Amino acid sequence: MTRSTFTVLGCVLLASCAPDTRGVARPTEQGERFFANLTQLTFGGQNAESYFSADGTRLVFQRQESDSTCDQQYLIDIDGSGIRRISNGLGRTTCGYFYERDSRVLYSSTFHVSEQCPPPPDYSQGYVWALYDYDIYTSNPDGSDLRRLTETRGYDAEATLSPDGELLVFTSIRDGDLDIYTMKIDGSDVRRLTTAVGYDGGPFFSPDGSKIVYRSWHPPTDEERENYLALLASGLVRPSRMEIWVMNSDGGDQTQITDLGGANFAPAWHPNGERIIFSSNHENPRSRDFELYLMNVDGSGLTRVTHSSDFDGFPHFSPDGSKLAFASNRHGTVQGETNIFIVDWVESDG
Repeated sequence: MTRSTFTVLGCVLLASCAPDTRGVARPTEQGERFFANLTQLTFGGQNAESYFSADGTRLVFQRQESDSTCDQQYLIDIDGSGIRRISNGLGRTTCGYFYERDSRVLYSSTFHVSEQCPPPPDYSQGYVWALYDYDIYTSNPDGSDLRRLTETRGYDAEATLSPDGELLVFTSIRDGDLDIYTMKIDGSDVRRLTTAVGYDGGPFFSPDGSKIVYRSWHPPTDEERENYLALLASGLVRPSRMEIWVMNSDGGDQTQITDLGGANFAPAWHPNGERIIFSSNHENPRSRDFELYLMNVDGSGLTRVTHSSDFDGFPHFSPDGSKLAFASNRHGTVQGETNIFIVDWVESDG
């Protein structure tokens, strides 16, 4: 893999600022006993995948302002103020994350292929995700000093950081399948961790760096394997069936810890390293009613966290475990609107 500084000719990298606003307090739903002081941070459009800075004061997230625009990366303070775009507004971006002690951010983008939004996926084949030609980039938090970390053809995305700040773990199609890899933060020393045919993605290191949690689906029959590979060859993947897995940080001891059915995704660690929070529609796999669930690292003790009637996903704890950020359709002004929420996390045995 090569690493280079990518200069955008004719494009000035300036952070795009929105009016300085604050979050709005919202009521929780009945049964949400882990939640206190729920606050809505974004309003309108599609907002998702919000991840805390190491100091717990900011979130990086992706936002699509309208149907005619593509996801771009933004920062926001945890009180809802200071929202500003940090990506360059070109192509499509995904999966932002803080690193180098919050002095830099990383995310994936398609703008090296085209400055325009890539075409939407072909939904004639059902609900599918497009595997755009993403590469991983890094910049200062104001969007300056943009550097390209990967230069492989196809999908490189879903990158997050090890707790010691030395490794990135990410999902890539570079070897012909959707697998999980690690690399040093400068893009060197790439190592493949998963090899089974199927989708392995969404990886996060445990707080002590010894394990990685991720989502996965490996086709169990020859027919499903053929269908999966045919979709993959068309740059598509069907995410309607996934379970949560855990492995050692070197790829050893890969273990499936849920067997719920439906789509189980966006796993993240509680800072105590003993529990995992994730999103799932297993109670009604044909619906968009995704809820957040908490479980022990071995999959036991499954506990429902949210009780809304639509989508709740992409949970992420603050480093000290006192807050949880997540994306939700609740309190939207139009159907399907997704916003970022933050809540005080209340430990509960009841």
